[in-house]
This record gives sequence, structure tokens and C-alpha cells, in this order.
Amino acid sequence: MFVLGIDPGLTRCGYGAVRQENGQPVAVVSGVLTTPTSNPLAERLAELLRELRLLLARLSPEVVVVERVLFQTNARTAMSVGQASGLALAAAAEAGIPVVQYSPNEVKQAVTGWGNAGKDQVQRMVQVLLDMPEKPSPPDIADALALALCHLASAPLMRAAAAAAAAAGARR
Repeated sequence: MFVLGIDPGLTRCGYGAVRQENGQPVAVVSGVLTTPTSNPLAERLAELLRELRLLLARLSPEVVVVERVLFQTNARTAMSVGQASGLALAAAAEAGIPVVQYSPNEVKQAVTGWGNAGKDQVQRMVQVLLDMPEKPSPPDIADALALALCHLASAPLMRAAAAAAAAAGARR
């Protein structure tokens, strides 16, 4: 399975692609898409959408995983994260790529074993799980890779649950 994780943000949008090879996750590519804060909002959104479309076309992932926006104390941050998240969801759907969302706590739980883990803990566990020589930095990259890892861990259970639900439906 080849998964692209996206940690949405308007100023910095992290991405990380992970492939499952011989039962082990392997980092393929990661980075950060940025937009200049000096540009008008509409231009920044258009630029991020273009970059996301190019990224999806270049990588052709089997699934895109986007962090679910739940709560932000800063309204301005929440709006920009929500806008970037919407662009990522729309770009993946437009490309015909299935999209899955996980909350930050679900991702932290899957990667570190603790849903309230800090940024440094997530970075360190992503480094260990992907056998990277250094912690992925900035944290946007680690978060995107963690999203992909979370899905790789959750996908088999999701498939089993779907198969069980389909079998139960067929028996009715």
C-alpha cells in the first residue's frame, strides 16, 4: 500500500508518502508546501491547490490521509487549517483517490501509543518506525508521515470490519 499523509496548513502544509514493503513501512518522500504570508488569501489558496494537484499527480498514491481538524484555540489558525484541509480533500477527490481522515489523537495513539504525545515524541517515533537517520523536521513533515503510518496500521482492521459488515448484510 502506498499512502500520502497531509498535515494541512496554509503557511506550511506538510506531506509524507510511505510505502509498505515486506511488512515494513518505508518513507518515500516528504516535504512542506508553503505559501507566502504576504500574498492575498485567495492567491495563497490557489497556489496551495496547484501544489497539491501536482503532488498527487506526481506520486499517484493509493490513498490520501488528511488530519481531521477538530479544535484550535486560535480562530485564525483554525480557519487557515480548515481551508487547507478542504483543498487537500477536494484535490484528492478530484483525482479519484480515496481519502481517509484521522484526528490528531488517533494519529498520536497509533504512532506513539499515547494520544496526548507531544510534537517531539511524534517526531522521534516516526524516526524510529521509518528507520530514519534523523528526526523528520519541521514537525509538519513528521505529522504527515505519522498520518500515513497511522493509516498503514489501521487499514487492515478497517478492511476486516468492512468485510464483516458486508458478510452480515449478505446473511440478512
